[in-house]
Amino acid sequence: MAVFQAIKALTLYAEKEGLIEKEDIIFSINQICQVLGLENFENCEIEKIPELEEILSSILSYAVENGLCEDSVVYRDLFDTKIMGLLTPRPSQVIKKFNEEYAKSPKAATEYYYNLSRKSDYIREYRIKNDIKWITKTEYGDIDITINLSKPEKDPKAIAAALKMKQSAYPKCQLCKENEGYMGRVNHPARQNHRIIPIDLCGEDFFLQYSPYVYYNEHCIVFNSEHIPMVINKSAFEKLLAFVDLFPHYFVGSNADLPIVGGSILTHEHFQGGGYEFAMAKAPVEYEFTFSGYENINAGIVKWPMSVIRLSGGDAGKMAELADKILRAWRKYSDEGAFILAETDGEAHNTITPIARKRNGNFELDLVLRNNITTEECPLGFYHPHPEYHHIKKENIGLIEVMGLAVLPSRLKEEISVLADAMVNNKDIRADERIAKHAEWAEEIASRREINADNCVDVLKDEIGIVFTSILEQCGVYKRNEEGKAQFIKFMESVK
Repeated sequence: MAVFQAIKALTLYAEKEGLIEKEDIIFSINQICQVLGLENFENCEIEKIPELEEILSSILSYAVENGLCEDSVVYRDLFDTKIMGLLTPRPSQVIKKFNEEYAKSPKAATEYYYNLSRKSDYIREYRIKNDIKWITKTEYGDIDITINLSKPEKDPKAIAAALKMKQSAYPKCQLCKENEGYMGRVNHPARQNHRIIPIDLCGEDFFLQYSPYVYYNEHCIVFNSEHIPMVINKSAFEKLLAFVDLFPHYFVGSNADLPIVGGSILTHEHFQGGGYEFAMAKAPVEYEFTFSGYENINAGIVKWPMSVIRLSGGDAGKMAELADKILRAWRKYSDEGAFILAETDGEAHNTITPIARKRNGNFELDLVLRNNITTEECPLGFYHPHPEYHHIKKENIGLIEVMGLAVLPSRLKEEISVLADAMVNNKDIRADERIAKHAEWAEEIASRREINADNCVDVLKDEIGIVFTSILEQCGVYKRNEEGKAQFIKFMESVK
C-alpha cells in the first residue's frame, strides 16, 4: 500500500471506529503528513478499509525507508504510537463520554472505554491474538494457561541505546498518570494514544486504565494518582470494595506488598481487575467458619491449591474491618510446625493477596495468605515455584496466577514444539540446549502416557497445566491435606 493510500485509509479507519469525526479527516491527514515529513498529499480512493495492522505496517515501511524510524520493533512501536496519538480523542473528551455512558450503566461506560483502548491501538489486538491459550481441567476447576506473546522483546539495538541514555525520572514508573500522552523512549513505552479515567476510591484520587497486554478479558489497572508504595491494609480492602461497588460487573484485586509474593511494581499503589471470572472465583467454600463479632459475615476456607479465606456479606465496612483483623493477626502469626514464620532477623514474611467482587448483590472478599520466606534449597522463595518446576516457570506467582491463570514465558512456544518432535522421534533431548532442561519431565511423562505425533503437543500442554497447579499448591502456606487443614483452622481460631 502506497503511503498516501495508507494515510487516507488510516483516517477513514479512525472515523469508522469513532476516534475522529468526518469533519476531522482533512485536519488529521495533514497532521500525519507533518509527522512523515510530507509537504503535500495526493488524494486517493479507498474501496475497502484494510486492517489496522496492515495500514500501520505500510506507514512504518515508509518511515523506515525515509530515515524517519529505525527498523526495529521498539522504534517502530514508538513511531506508530505517535501516529495513533494524533487520532485519539483528547483526555477531556474521553472522560466526558465515559461519564455520559456511566450515567446509563457502569457496564456501558467500560464497554465504551475498552473499545476506545482497542481501536486507538493502545491495546494491540493483532499481537494479542497470537497469544497461546488453553484450559487444563483439575480437581480445582478449569485452570487457564497462557503463553504471552503480545509483549515485544527489546532488540539488541534498542537495548544498547537504552544503556547509553541518561536516566530519567519522568514518568517515575509506567503506572504514573504522567504517562498519558507521553512520547516514550527506547526504555519506556510511548503512550500518546493512552487515556485514563479519574475515579474516587474512599476519598482518594485514583485512575482507571486498561492493560495494553490484556492477559484476560477487559484486564484493567486501577492506580493511585500519586506515586506511593503498595501497602496491604484496611484502607486497601476498603478501596477494593469501593471499586466493585462502582463497577459491580468487574472484580478487582491487589498484589501482595512484599517481594517474591508481590507484583512487579511495588513502588506504586495499584490494583488489577476486569470482566473475567477466574477458576478461584468459581471454587466453593469447603469449610465454613464464623468469626466472633462478625456473625453477619459468611466466612470459610476455599477449595483451592493456595490458602484462601473467603468473606461475603452486605456490609462493606464490616468486611474491611474483619479483613484487617485477619491481616493483622496473620502479619504476626508463626507456626513452626507448619513452617510459617512471621519474621526472621527482623524481616517480615507474612502478607495477603486480596481479591474483591460482587455476587448476587453481596460483597465477596478472598484473602490469600502469603509468606515470602526463603531457604537454602529454595533461595527464590519456599512458597514459590520450587526448582524442579523452573523449566516451566520460575517467576513470581502474583495476583493473576493466584486466581488460576498461568502467565508463562514466551520461550515455551518453541520449546513445546521442539520437545514434542524429540519425544515422538526418539531424539536425544539432553543434547539440544533448547529443551535439555525438560528432559527428566519428558521422560516421566512418556513413562505413563501414550505419546504419538498426533497428540504429543496436546499432552505437553495438559502436563504444563498440571505443573502449574502443583506450583500453586507449593505456594499455598497450608498443605492440601488433613494436617494442613487443621493448621489452617488453628490460625483462623487465633484471630481475635
